[in-house]
Amino acid sequence: MLRSGTAVEIMDRDSATNNLAENNDESSTVLDNYYSVQFSLSRMDPAYLFKLRDISSNGLCILVKQNSTVFRHLNEGDILDMEYNPTESSAPTKILKTQVTSKNCYDHFKGHSLVELKIIDK
Repeated sequence: MLRSGTAVEIMDRDSATNNLAENNDESSTVLDNYYSVQFSLSRMDPAYLFKLRDISSNGLCILVKQNSTVFRHLNEGDILDMEYNPTESSAPTKILKTQVTSKNCYDHFKGHSLVELKIIDK
């Protein structure tokens, strides 16, 4: 006989698995079409260019130096207009509203963090 807490835990785990699969599907689709992303923190700031990566378990991300200006100014929850640059040079760029979902240390590259992204406007 299952306790009700156990059934809820199983449902939560299944939900988390489904969300991970959706994030990975979205990341794969974006990475199939776009190679990099660029954005400015304000109109007066330069544009920053980053290669898009799919090395986070939560999906799409960029790798940013922890001691950089852009890293210090990006915060979880920020929503930015990011310009996605296509893998095909003849294809047009696309500006999409993108949310910074987290900033996490990345052990594989000393002094860098993964900045996880989520496209909120397609």
